[in-house]
Amino acid sequence: MSDITKREAGIFDEIRRVTSAGAEYWHARELQPYLGYLTWENFEKAIRRAIDACEGSGVPSSHQFRETTKLIRHANEGQRSVKDYQLSRYACYLIAMNAEPTIAKVALAQSYFAVQTRRQELADAMAEDDKRLEIRERVRESSTALNSTASRAGVTEFGFFHDAGYRGMYNASQRTVKKMKGIKPHEEFLDCVGPLELSANEFRIRLTEEKIRVDGVKGQDRAEGVHTSVGAKVRKTVIEEIGRPPEKLPRAESIKKIEGRKRKELKGK
Repeated sequence: MSDITKREAGIFDEIRRVTSAGAEYWHARELQPYLGYLTWENFEKAIRRAIDACEGSGVPSSHQFRETTKLIRHANEGQRSVKDYQLSRYACYLIAMNAEPTIAKVALAQSYFAVQTRRQELADAMAEDDKRLEIRERVRESSTALNSTASRAGVTEFGFFHDAGYRGMYNASQRTVKKMKGIKPHEEFLDCVGPLELSANEFRIRLTEEKIRVDGVKGQDRAEGVHTSVGAKVRKTVIEEIGRPPEKLPRAESIKKIEGRKRKELKGK
């Protein structure tokens, strides 16, 4: 953007509001004049087109366009309540994209909200990466604790012991699940699953370690049985909560690639 455009775009920052929880939003009636609409009736047509576009993209419009009211003052009527909307940044972007292209101010709004939406997408992606890295590190720590407890319980065949947990949680061996998810043989399984699935595996590992230790489980077979049982319970919970088993969750970008990006970022600073 040129300096002039930046100054003009600042109007959208000026009318931006933030909830107590830190979520930003705009009021449609405050946005209206900055998109060049003289009447609410015409502006609401653009809002309705934006809502249709939102639903068509598979995003629930109720999350982006919250219908509300606003009190306005009339000289002869006193105050009266009129319809308004609380709009997310994405909603504002959709409105700008569905506004009348002949209105000069619309192009500025399209540019502003497109840039801001992209910035937020990048920020969200970085936050998601950080979340995965944090959970993955906790899983490593939990696995170390489980190995120590299992060893004291008499486990010697750790490959079979760990696969017992996967068979309980995924109804298949880890090798089979890797093929199902398109994870290459040389890639670590838990490096290639998303935050939800990582968290589910962390819970499986921590609960197995706790039960073996607290229940005084001894022997390879009994330890494998506990791991399978715990895995099956986690599997049931995942299915109940999200409607599909963990093996149907998509693979994610490898943690190794994320770690590589982070190293490059640190070198560039």
